[in-house]
Amino acid sequence: MHSFGYRANALLTFAVTILAILCAFASLSDNLNVPNPSAHVQVLSINWFQKQPNGNDEVSLTLNVSADLQSMFTWNTKQVFVFLAAEYETPQNSLNQVSLWDGIIPSKEHAKFWTHTANKYRFIDQGSNLRGKEFNLTLHWHVMPKTGKMFADKIVMTGYRLPDEYR
Repeated sequence: MHSFGYRANALLTFAVTILAILCAFASLSDNLNVPNPSAHVQVLSINWFQKQPNGNDEVSLTLNVSADLQSMFTWNTKQVFVFLAAEYETPQNSLNQVSLWDGIIPSKEHAKFWTHTANKYRFIDQGSNLRGKEFNLTLHWHVMPKTGKMFADKIVMTGYRLPDEYR
């Protein structure tokens, strides 16, 4: 006869093995989902564009951000972290990224949204490089699953330009 400890060990090992197999299937099933997100950002106004006393440029924008990220949600999605970044080039750096706004989408019901906001975080360049600068607005997202690896992607929206003079 087998002892109680031996039987408990066998049962626990079997349960953990089944749980691991279910988690692997859950993670792999997300690979079958092909998301098709959409986003649009409109710069309504430039509230101010100034040179700070330390010589850095600072911009405040009013934005309309709309997105449909519902296709990101599957039964394995816990939440989606989304943020909007301004991206531009300077002589010192080939890519500068400044986060302007972010949010956490907890469920599919909240994944189709529209917001009217000023930039949540300061848009500052280290130097006087923003006058007349063309920049892209990029909506990034990170899908946080209940099990498995995190997935990240983005939509780049081009064609934005800052004024040539301070306001």
